[in-house]
Amino acid sequence: MCPTAWRILGSSDLAYWAILHTGQLSFTLVRVANALGLRERKKLGTRWALSDAALELAVERGLDNVTREDIANRAGVSLRTFNNYFAGKYEALAYRQTERVRRSIVALRQRPADEPLWTSITEAVMEPLEDDFSDMDGDENRIPSRAELVEIRKLLLSPEIRNATSKELFDEWVEAIAERTGTDPVRDMYPRLVVAVVRAVGETAMETYANADPPVAYTELLRRGYAEVAAGLPER
Repeated sequence: MCPTAWRILGSSDLAYWAILHTGQLSFTLVRVANALGLRERKKLGTRWALSDAALELAVERGLDNVTREDIANRAGVSLRTFNNYFAGKYEALAYRQTERVRRSIVALRQRPADEPLWTSITEAVMEPLEDDFSDMDGDENRIPSRAELVEIRKLLLSPEIRNATSKELFDEWVEAIAERTGTDPVRDMYPRLVVAVVRAVGETAMETYANADPPVAYTELLRRGYAEVAAGLPER
């Protein structure tokens, strides 16, 4: 894997790039992989490799100059193999973020039943992010070049990447919220409203993070956003 930029402007700031990508597999992901059979581990490894290749190429060449064929070649697989795993380059680019969402849903279901809803949501969302960021060290933490930062910001703000999260994943979130709140995921509007707000906070934090000057940690923005929601979005 090429040493692409993971951190920006000092050790206190979390990586632009790491929101989408992890330079090393987190301990959580390693545990997941170890629990799978050989065939499933190979499939997971291929999926990770394709996502990593897509991200590296997008930073190197620019998002518009990357094709499915390029990604397959960088990962050392055929185009047919790429198509077996992803519908297109945007889905491959969004894979790590999508995987974090799945881990957040698992984490939410494991939170204490008597914990306030927005506390549980905040901690569930933060857990995979902080887990992945804490595993980043070494050469991957060099300060990115100006050209790399331009492309990284494009990735963060790309609507195609944001929209690559499947409806099935959204529905999983809704079901988890419904379970926790004793509501019906189909008939009741409440769990869908909650999930829509969760997504809105994430996207707003992403936009603020990508444009912040001086930079602000993405996790700090997320916690601030969820705290505002939990407080009822009081007027300023």
